[in-house]
Amino acid sequence: MALAKLLLVDDDQALRDTLAVVLRKHDFEVTVAATVSEALKHISSETFDVLLSDLHMPGAGDGLTVVSAMRHSNPKAVTMLLSSFPQMDAAAQAILLQADEILVKPMKMDMLIDAIKQRLAAGAPRTRIVESVATILERSADSTIKDWFERVEKEDTLMAVPMTFALRSGHLPQIFRDLVLRLRSAKILGSKEMLSPAATKHGTDRRRQGYTAAMMVEESRILQVSVFNTLQNNLASIDFSIVLIGVMTIADEVDSQLSQSMKSYLAESIVDALPA
Repeated sequence: MALAKLLLVDDDQALRDTLAVVLRKHDFEVTVAATVSEALKHISSETFDVLLSDLHMPGAGDGLTVVSAMRHSNPKAVTMLLSSFPQMDAAAQAILLQADEILVKPMKMDMLIDAIKQRLAAGAPRTRIVESVATILERSADSTIKDWFERVEKEDTLMAVPMTFALRSGHLPQIFRDLVLRLRSAKILGSKEMLSPAATKHGTDRRRQGYTAAMMVEESRILQVSVFNTLQNNLASIDFSIVLIGVMTIADEVDSQLSQSMKSYLAESIVDALPA
């Protein structure tokens, strides 16, 4: 019977060497990596049955980056993370949506071997559909807009200006299209904003509908809350290796859209103030 191929990723050389020796004695074919980049090279060029990685790695990336890469290249591989922090609560639950198990350091060698073999004996892990942040927002746009509207309805300051659902949320479908486009582009964070005629029109419309500047900011804040709530509800399918840059991009784009809306809002305010 062929030996199970295991990729061991840990920056602690002493631990890495010790684990490698023990694992080989228990019939594992072990490949070791000291960094995330080294692990990614192995994953892209070889096939593995098991990934055993430290969660906290120095430099760019961490254990989740390695897990995500393994999910893409070796979807049937068992993925297990080692962590020195036993109390992870909600964070641990989110991580478990990508990895099969979290093991706490230090761990007795016989318990570690048993845990790995039990996971292997259970067969291939459950099927995961890993999606980009852009894809999640694209398919969840309608439900996110509904969530946004329900949150807006609870804000007395915003509801002081009565409007139908269509009027209040009519600008959002285009914002979501812009968000998806931005997430799929190579646009650098903090660079010059993408011009949005829809954002400009939204600012003018809100001024004419009776919104104050503070109300504009508040509805934009609620939009970010709803978007991030959608991502939270889709943790099981998020690609963790790119989620942080996705969140930062969303915040940057929503703020950019608000900035453009505020410019046209203020321009409309100046027109209002001019004598007939």
